[in-house]
Amino acid sequence: MALTLRSSTSFINLEETKIFKTPDDSLATICFARMRLSSLSRFQARNSRSVSMQDQAWLSITGQKKNNSEEREKAMNVSLMALKNAGLEGVMVDAWWGSVEKDVKVQLGRNPDLIYTDRSGQRNPEYISLGCDSLPVLRGRTPIQVYTDYMRSFRERFRDYLGRVIVEIQVGLGPCGELRYPESNGTWKFPGIREFQCYDKRQKQSGNMTGKGGTHDSRHYKQFPQETGFLRKDGAWNTKYGQFFLEWYSGKLPEHGDRILTAAKATFRGTETKLSGKVAGIHWHYRTSVQLRLHGNERWGTTQPEYANCSPEGLVRQVKMATKTAQGELTVENALERYDAGGYAQVLE
Repeated sequence: MALTLRSSTSFINLEETKIFKTPDDSLATICFARMRLSSLSRFQARNSRSVSMQDQAWLSITGQKKNNSEEREKAMNVSLMALKNAGLEGVMVDAWWGSVEKDVKVQLGRNPDLIYTDRSGQRNPEYISLGCDSLPVLRGRTPIQVYTDYMRSFRERFRDYLGRVIVEIQVGLGPCGELRYPESNGTWKFPGIREFQCYDKRQKQSGNMTGKGGTHDSRHYKQFPQETGFLRKDGAWNTKYGQFFLEWYSGKLPEHGDRILTAAKATFRGTETKLSGKVAGIHWHYRTSVQLRLHGNERWGTTQPEYANCSPEGLVRQVKMATKTAQGELTVENALERYDAGGYAQVLE
């Protein structure tokens, strides 16, 4: 869970106290232990005739450290002034729940059923399994309640800045803030199919997989769809149970996102701060019968290897149509650092 803040004004004042505290006196210091200014272009499409382009920088942080905080803040102010003089519209910065939460320290080794697990039993600690969303597994609170308390504490501490300095909050919905299942622990290689992450205790129960064992012959992270019995053309995905499983597996993500965004909307109501969520742009194997469904629109399909069946343009078109149908606002950003005119033009396209 993370809150990604977009701001067009620096609220760091060297004359003020350097450590922020929430109402319950838990530390909520945002420290820039390692500063990396990544190029970030934001493209908004409100409808087919109205678009806007903003250049922003993404400030990469590595967590909470008290030492040399004053020096870091001085360096940050200098950096922000340089960005402003360069014509950037604003900055983005992540505020991670796991770094500032005072009371709940999740001991993953003692609570293995809280995290995502693949078919072979390999666990991934990137994010608490969405199968736990409504279960009081965090000292009597559900993960959704914990995330809501975090957002409420953030709102109270930064109330005076919301809507004026902090103009948008991108609410974290999954690993790296994106509404998706986690990646592998270093075992995946592009453009592999990865593995289904639904074999933790809670998800197996909610998916009614007892006796069925989930998917069969879905193989391993690095393999291709045609190398598996489940995902190949006319494979087991096209059976009655395969359709049930895929609908359940993919349907759990929007349900999870809806729970968090509903809580965020209620928490930040009246602050005039825009709320948003992020969806990963997984464009490889898009040109196949089975698709595992934005982030990464600076790429061309022609620059990707043919065997990967990539179509970032096709994915973006599909998302744009879905956004238009839902009468929503679409914002896209580049996934890679690009400094060439071609990448910039692709974002505009």
